[in-house]
Amino acid sequence: MKTFKKDKLTVQQYPSRQEMGKAAADAVAAKMNELLREKEYINVIFASAPSQNEFLEHLRQLPVPFDRINAFHMDEYVGLHPDAPQGFGNFLKDRLFSYHSFRSVHYINGNHPDPQAECERYAQLLTTLPTDIVLLGIGENTHLAFNDPHVAFFNDPQIVKVVDLDAACRYQQVNDGCFPTLEEVPTHAITITIPPLIRSTYAYAIVPGAAKAQAIFHTLTEAVQENYPSTKLREHDHAILFIDDNSASKLP
Repeated sequence: MKTFKKDKLTVQQYPSRQEMGKAAADAVAAKMNELLREKEYINVIFASAPSQNEFLEHLRQLPVPFDRINAFHMDEYVGLHPDAPQGFGNFLKDRLFSYHSFRSVHYINGNHPDPQAECERYAQLLTTLPTDIVLLGIGENTHLAFNDPHVAFFNDPQIVKVVDLDAACRYQQVNDGCFPTLEEVPTHAITITIPPLIRSTYAYAIVPGAAKAQAIFHTLTEAVQENYPSTKLREHDHAILFIDDNSASKLP
């Protein structure tokens, strides 16, 4: 493992996805258990993407009192069939939430007849249960959650909002094998915005694979700016970025 820092952000680089996923799971489980020695329960936001597979596979096997965790997910497509496997709530249910009894699991309803009302409901939950740990991916376009560059506002007044997805984001869903064609990828989603993600006490970004190499390059070399939303992680007081040799391949 190779480790270095960029501004406040700690970066840990591993030879493979499996080693990276296991290391991230071990670190997150240790932090969960540390916090739960001090608190009755903790609040955790989970990312949903194939990049998280190895991490989630290891995490669910570790000795964590999941029944003391309130779980959230950070985004959801608008208008996707409620049972679609591409749904981010369904993704996490299949890979983690169905394995353990959580204190609570809060799903975003992407089929609510009033998406703005759903944003407000979820924002209220996040306000009532402030985030202890956020678990992130980074998109090929450097988005965090579904905050693509054109809607990623570092001072966003909203906690949760409806966004339109840019072309790079939608193509990524095809590249990841989530949808067979671009036309099948939804055009809009509900997402937690940048400020509440960064306000989490601890942040862990898990970003393997050659497809993310350019995004990791931008994350660590560009100035902190909304054109590259993931650069904001470099201002978080307690953030770790986990990468593998493939996602690190374009770094100097």
